[in-house]
Amino acid sequence: MRMEENRIAKLLSQQGIPRLHTTLGAVLFLAWPAVVEQIMITLVQYVDTAMVGSLGSAATAAVGLTASTTWLFNGFLNAASVGFSVQVAQHLGAGRETEAKKVTWQALRFVGIFGAAIGLLALALSFPLPTLLGAEESIRGDASLYFRIIACAMPFTLGANMLSAAIRCAGDTRTPMILNILINLLNICLNFLFIYPSRKLILFGHECSVWGAGWGVGGAAFASGLSTAVVFLLFVLVLFRKRSPIRISLKERFSFERTCLSAVWRLGLPVALERATVSVAQIIITAVITGIGTTAVAANHLAVTAESISYLPAYGVAVAATTLVGQAVGAGRKDLAKRFARLVTWIGILVMTFGGLLLFCLAPQLIRIFTSESEVVALGTQVLRIVAFAEPLFGASIVASGALRGDGDSKGPFFISLATMWGVRITLSFLLAGSLGLNGVWLAMAAELCVRGLIFMVRLYRGRWLNIDLFQTKKS
Repeated sequence: MRMEENRIAKLLSQQGIPRLHTTLGAVLFLAWPAVVEQIMITLVQYVDTAMVGSLGSAATAAVGLTASTTWLFNGFLNAASVGFSVQVAQHLGAGRETEAKKVTWQALRFVGIFGAAIGLLALALSFPLPTLLGAEESIRGDASLYFRIIACAMPFTLGANMLSAAIRCAGDTRTPMILNILINLLNICLNFLFIYPSRKLILFGHECSVWGAGWGVGGAAFASGLSTAVVFLLFVLVLFRKRSPIRISLKERFSFERTCLSAVWRLGLPVALERATVSVAQIIITAVITGIGTTAVAANHLAVTAESISYLPAYGVAVAATTLVGQAVGAGRKDLAKRFARLVTWIGILVMTFGGLLLFCLAPQLIRIFTSESEVVALGTQVLRIVAFAEPLFGASIVASGALRGDGDSKGPFFISLATMWGVRITLSFLLAGSLGLNGVWLAMAAELCVRGLIFMVRLYRGRWLNIDLFQTKKS
């Protein structure tokens, strides 16, 4: 067993509630590789945006136009990942390694079926999507091409997400971190080859010729997709070769089981609906922003990309929360699960407070990473400074959601997101966009993030989520 797994097992075996520093040590031990992993995942988007940004604001707008829709489809993929990975955590917490391996095998089989289905759906949507979103004719072709290529890579995206989540919930957060560092490095290299045309570069004082496909926006999508496919294959190799509680082999192949798929449905459906709720709302807001103009579309996309810097650590802490709460619940230690949930949520608030401060102070510099156009930089800076004040409560919602899902509570986050996105963000966006433009849209976002975070804190501290039984179908 790895050190991470030993640490969790030791906590679960202790009588009573462990000391604060012991619990905090376990959280941080799991969280820091997950934080780095989230940074690496987002850096792929950063690199694409920065390299495409060098082609001009039209290219940036083409990529940004489909960002919300891409996020919607990725949400369906992540929902499936949650459905399987939480089961892995709870089975291992209960000492049921064989059951955890069965779940992992079924997850791998599920990748081929669901990944292909969601990819084909996205591919069909790629053609009319820019028109449906009201994009200017000048960017429709590039936007459609970008999303089309991303759609073809979705089975690999699902596979990488699902196997990464399963490995993390088994207590190993370092392997996904390493592989996501690799995907980023590979993506950068491939971007240089596929975005830009052949050119001459000065390396170490010597001029050399570098081949380039010159595919522009399409090249960025192709590079990301190819990188994801390579990393997915490496995750498969890890599952078959690396010593782990969920190591699988061709000698032990498991078919789909009703109990597992039923738990995936109960966990995954609310997660998918939550993401759909948020994403459809964002698509509507994107359409509102599109009506403001190309500069607003570009500034919004760059600001969204830059904002992710502040909340990446919170998502890393949320990963630790899901693993720790899931294994604690599986071991029958609901007292420890409650302790983990509350502690990690306050860590998330603290981390995001610092992230919001950095976001406010470094807003111009963050936007300039991607573009030198003064209008885009000025507008992007304004909206980043608006949302910076909402980051602490945003952190609360991110981490609390991860903790709740570790117990199998995915309905609560769905209903909270449904209420706040449509009751606060959408409503305020329509009311404020006309008079305040993009600033009004981001004021609506900040208000919604604050309301969402407060509601999540109330649900977490009430503790009713601890009564959920993920494997209720086993009861006679």
